Amino acid sequence: MTTPELNNEKLKDILEMNEEKHQVDTENLGEKEGVSEKKNTFEFDLKPIELEKYLNKFVVGQENSIEVIATKVCTHFNKMNLEKSLSSVDKIVGTIKSNMLLIGPTGVGKTYIIKLIADKIGVPFVKADATKFSETGYVGGDVEDLVRELVQEADGDIAKAEYGIIYLDEIDKIASATSGRGNGPDVSRSGVQRNLLKMMEEADVDLKTPHDLASQVEAAMEAQKTGKVHRKKISTKNILFIVSGAFSGLEEIISKRLSKQSIGFDKDKLTIDVKRNLLKRLKTEDLIEFGFESEFIGRLPVSMVLNELDVKGLYRILKNEYSSVILGKKIDFKSYGIELNFTDEALKILAERAYKEKTGARGLLNVFEKVLIKFEKNLPSSEIKEFVVDEKVIYHPQVVLREMLADDGVHHFQKEFLIDHGIYLEFDDDAVEYLKDFADKQSVGVSELCEKMFKDYFHGIRLMRMDNFTITVDAVKNPEKFINDYVKKNFVKE
Repeated sequence: MTTPELNNEKLKDILEMNEEKHQVDTENLGEKEGVSEKKNTFEFDLKPIELEKYLNKFVVGQENSIEVIATKVCTHFNKMNLEKSLSSVDKIVGTIKSNMLLIGPTGVGKTYIIKLIADKIGVPFVKADATKFSETGYVGGDVEDLVRELVQEADGDIAKAEYGIIYLDEIDKIASATSGRGNGPDVSRSGVQRNLLKMMEEADVDLKTPHDLASQVEAAMEAQKTGKVHRKKISTKNILFIVSGAFSGLEEIISKRLSKQSIGFDKDKLTIDVKRNLLKRLKTEDLIEFGFESEFIGRLPVSMVLNELDVKGLYRILKNEYSSVILGKKIDFKSYGIELNFTDEALKILAERAYKEKTGARGLLNVFEKVLIKFEKNLPSSEIKEFVVDEKVIYHPQVVLREMLADDGVHHFQKEFLIDHGIYLEFDDDAVEYLKDFADKQSVGVSELCEKMFKDYFHGIRLMRMDNFTITVDAVKNPEKFINDYVKKNFVKE
């Protein structure tokens, strides 16, 4: 029995033999190696102002950053259109891509902005955390895998993938541990930076990984069947790379540099406004001091600092007609036929709570779920079709839910009683409150409790020839005695 190692060697020999014997003539195929056989039909005609306007519809509080991002993205894709129309003689040499660095705490909209752009333009998009990669690729993954994933997102269309966007979050985590910021695997982190550097500039990536046995088998079978080895590659020349991170501690580095220039800041008083002012003074040397190689930063010519969201910013997000948080919750309830609305005061309170979470817009989702989860669970089993979230709902959700379900129980029983017997039962306020308390003690629903107490009331009410009847608190306390006494007192013989 042969070992896996021998099988791999055999596959390697087959590939090498067929490559030497049947070298692919790419000129006769009418294509360069690494270019998709599919004709590139991607068209881009957006102008910066158009993309900026689109992004500002969905993203709040990042107007300055969106202006730069929209402009550079449009320039990147329009420049690619221009290069397509140029002859090989006129091709522009040494162009620099608009790769971007986004700096900002979690929840300010970094990923959201780039995903919106990819969806709007219609290009494949891949997102990953930089921390998943290692220098060798043995731990977590290889940076080239990102490019291969881009082809998968493009449904195998290599030409389309070459117009894609690769987004890497937590890029600050691969900075070397320098300047007293702690110890870490500096060599590995620097290695990841160098590997990314190759991808961000221009490289050809094999779609079939050398360590993938399945890919080797497929290639060997293709070689034996056709007598040719066609190695598909994708060029990263035009792929737009966007990296981001929170960069905790970067303010201190900038402050330290500015302090040497007699423009110091108190490290213990880094408020949001102070941080914004510090980060606006960001220079390349600060990022190098943070732990990035100069060549790596040099491949990120566009850098933006996104604003940390305060309470007003979070409230503006909620008031935005395109707010994904509000629209998302409305859809959740709408799927059960329930119309959900919020008062302005409720939104302000929720924004304040989200700010305390210190996770930006992500905190909004968390506070909304905490307040609404019980309603989302219970209201679909009721006949409630409208739900308004106000201050009372936020501060006393259990009380409000109890009242809503109790009132719904009464209304359900009234409707069923009217349908079955043609008699409308009115409940006074004291009776309803007593029913709520009694239902809680019995651990039953109000509708079920009413059915048990008053299901036979129609007999007595018919004797009195009445089409409506009022249930008082005394009726709730002793249903049978109440209806008997009422009939004796009010029954009139013909």
